[in-house]
Amino acid sequence: MRILVTNDDGFDSPGLHTLAKALKPFGEVVVAAPDREYSGASSSVGPIPLTTEKHKVEIDGIDEAWAVSGPPGLIVFLASMGGFGIPFDLVVSGINPGANVGNPVYLSGTIGAAFLARMNGITGIAISQESVNSLVETFSAHETSEQKWETAAQIAAIVVSNLQEIPLPEPSVLNINVPNAEMSQIKGWVRAQIGNTFATQRLLTVEPSSEKKDSYKLIMGNGERVSHLPVEIDTGAVANGYISVTWVSKLSLVEVPFGESVEASLDAHFLRKGN
Repeated sequence: MRILVTNDDGFDSPGLHTLAKALKPFGEVVVAAPDREYSGASSSVGPIPLTTEKHKVEIDGIDEAWAVSGPPGLIVFLASMGGFGIPFDLVVSGINPGANVGNPVYLSGTIGAAFLARMNGITGIAISQESVNSLVETFSAHETSEQKWETAAQIAAIVVSNLQEIPLPEPSVLNINVPNAEMSQIKGWVRAQIGNTFATQRLLTVEPSSEKKDSYKLIMGNGERVSHLPVEIDTGAVANGYISVTWVSKLSLVEVPFGESVEASLDAHFLRKGN
């Protein structure tokens, strides 16, 4: 199995490195990730036709890694045309610091890479982890040093191992969100629907810009958590200490009627309390 590992946070993200190493037992892993942050890029690829660049980078324990001047959707698009060697069997995007649940799934570059994979006939897995500080001042100000990367990487490995043994009947998108906790602290997993709200309140601050007359800075950030979210939706599952597992259909963000073998492999690792 050839596995393309990408993200929207950049090639130097510790979550990306941890994920790539965790997937090495399942085949040939190639990392191709943006040369800067592209959070919120969704599935964009930029203007077509285009010219971009890739640069060889070193990631400890990974044989082949590239930094690419472009968003993750573009990277997967280029991979489908041979930009990183022979075709891939699977695309895994992450580990994103910060859950991609609720309405933001439409904006996520992490999930956007998985959508581009499916568009090109390959299953895409997006894996994200609740931020150690969900009430950050700005979206990019995540403190990643306290993230429990190994937990999310272990979940990704469980899923990829199962897909290697029992391939899906058609290319699909699987969105996985993991609490920021040790594996022993996670309550279990939920096949969750996509919530119709954000996990936290949105804040917007407007400040005069010191660089240009009659210009203003529009600063977006997170507020307080949205309370009393049901565990059946992805936002509530993660907030209540469960892994959310959401299958995304071809035409809309709804569940698909398969994936039982993947879920059975997760069952083997959890006592499903309250599911």
